[in-house]
Amino acid sequence: MTNSLHDDVKALLDKDFGDDRILKQIFRACENDEVISNYERNYVRKLAEKHLGKAPAVEPTHIVEEKPIIPDVVIPETPSIQTIQTFQPPPPRISSTSSNNSKIMLGVGVLVLAIIIIAAVSFSGTSDVSNTPTTPITETSIGTLSIQTDFSSYNKKDIISISGISDTTGSVILSIQTQNNELVWTEKISLKSDGRYSTLAIAGGPGWENSGTYTIKVDNGVETKSSTFSFTS
Repeated sequence: MTNSLHDDVKALLDKDFGDDRILKQIFRACENDEVISNYERNYVRKLAEKHLGKAPAVEPTHIVEEKPIIPDVVIPETPSIQTIQTFQPPPPRISSTSSNNSKIMLGVGVLVLAIIIIAAVSFSGTSDVSNTPTTPITETSIGTLSIQTDFSSYNKKDIISISGISDTTGSVILSIQTQNNELVWTEKISLKSDGRYSTLAIAGGPGWENSGTYTIKVDNGVETKSSTFSFTS
C-alpha cells in the first residue's frame, strides 16, 4: 500500500496535480517510513482517481471488538486475632503420708506459677498481633489519557501533528470539531506497546471554511479527553 501511495504521489507531482506542499510532505513520509494519516491517503487517492484514472478503492469496515468483562475478585478476610488454647494440668495425686503431701503442695505451687507465666506471655503475644497496624492497600491510578498538538494555532493547509498516551490497549479514536460541534476529521489509531499514539492531519478540506476555535478529542473506550487550537482559514 505504501509503494502504491508513493508511486501515486510521485506521478501527481510530476504532472503538477494537487497541492505541491502537501504532496511533498506525503512523499517525504513515504520515503522515511513515517506515519501517514487516513486523511492524507484519501487526499492522494481522490487525486489519483480524478487525474491518474485509478479505480475507486473499497474501504474495509472496521469491527470494534468487545472487551471481555473481567469478574471482580473477592479476597477473603483473614482473622487478625489468634485463639488462645488453655491447657489444664492433670490433677495431683494425693498421698496418705504428710511428707508426700508437702512435696505435692510444693509441686502444685510451682506448676500453677508456671501456668500463670505461660498464660501471661501468650496473652502478651496475642495483644501484639492484634495491635500490629496493617499495611493499607494503595489504589492504582486509572483513567490515564492525554492528547496534544504540536502548535496552538494553524492556518489553512498546515500539517497538524497529534500525539498522546492511553493506559488501555488496542486503539483510540481521534476527531476534530468546529466551534459549532461539526465533525471535520476523524481517525482510528492503533496504540503502541507503551500506550503512546501519534498521527498527522491537514488543516483544510470540507468543513474547514470558517476560522475559530477547533476542538480535538481522543476516546479510548473508557474515557474521553479533549484539547483546543485556533484555526485561520
